[in-house]
Amino acid sequence: MTFWDEKRVLVTGGAGFLGSSLVRTLERHGLPGENIRVPRSRDLDLRRWEDCVAAVEGVDIVIHLAAKVGGIGYNMANPGSLFYDNAVMGIQLMEAARQAGVAKFVAVGTICAYPKFTPVPFREEDLWNGYPEETNAPYGLAKKMLLVQAQAYRQQYGFNAIYLLPVNLYGPGDNFDPASSHVIPALIRKFVEAVESGAESVEVWGTGAASREFLYVDDAAEGIALAAERYDKPDPVNLGAGFEITIRDLATLIADLTGFTGEIVRDTAKPDGQPRRCLAVSRAEREFGFRAKVDLREGLERTIAWYRERR
Repeated sequence: MTFWDEKRVLVTGGAGFLGSSLVRTLERHGLPGENIRVPRSRDLDLRRWEDCVAAVEGVDIVIHLAAKVGGIGYNMANPGSLFYDNAVMGIQLMEAARQAGVAKFVAVGTICAYPKFTPVPFREEDLWNGYPEETNAPYGLAKKMLLVQAQAYRQQYGFNAIYLLPVNLYGPGDNFDPASSHVIPALIRKFVEAVESGAESVEVWGTGAASREFLYVDDAAEGIALAAERYDKPDPVNLGAGFEITIRDLATLIADLTGFTGEIVRDTAKPDGQPRRCLAVSRAEREFGFRAKVDLREGLERTIAWYRERR
């Protein structure tokens, strides 16, 4: 028998980008597909208390991925709804799970919860040493409250809630909508369309000096599954690949992989976002044996191929 054999698991956001990969990963780990509950937003609105109660009924483990998310532009345009929707979904779902006697709650937070000027690499101990980068703060703080809730519930009720901090994700199935996409799918779309149209230049937001770390979606799903199996402590845990790349170098790499040979024009009037992002990843490896496997170039090649085939 495996850990998952007789478990009943709720995966909120399970039909989404990360969630779809997680469902496949859980099945590979031995969880029968019929034991995975994936509520759709059209059927259950987790901003409603009664829908949270319905979602957790009869399950052993909750893995909370559902979130309202977007890139820098989307965050700047929707700070209020990003804060409210993400906070109320998580807080109500965890309380409903506690009341229902759920054995374990896995809260998946965000790299945006870290302070704007966190020393690199970001260590979990630095999570509270400052305010998040302004364009991401409402979203980041809403998700960060789930860590507070998880630790408080563990202290008062003995509720087994854990909190994970994945870095920026990418991969096949990502959101390529220019109104709400993150940087990798946004750049892939721009460069692929430029190649197809014969455009001589592509515009990229910001100075290009900011750095980011990226985790392939299937690696993230594996990390979440391993944490759900093996980790039962109150301390937050980073999920990352342990490297950083500047947006300038990222754009150059994606241009090369898509075959774009024109000029990359930087719109320096647009914000860079957080100056640097790179995680310390030793806690995840030490506590539950997680280490990222897919390197950035390989992951980008897979993502570009997926986008070209399906767009």
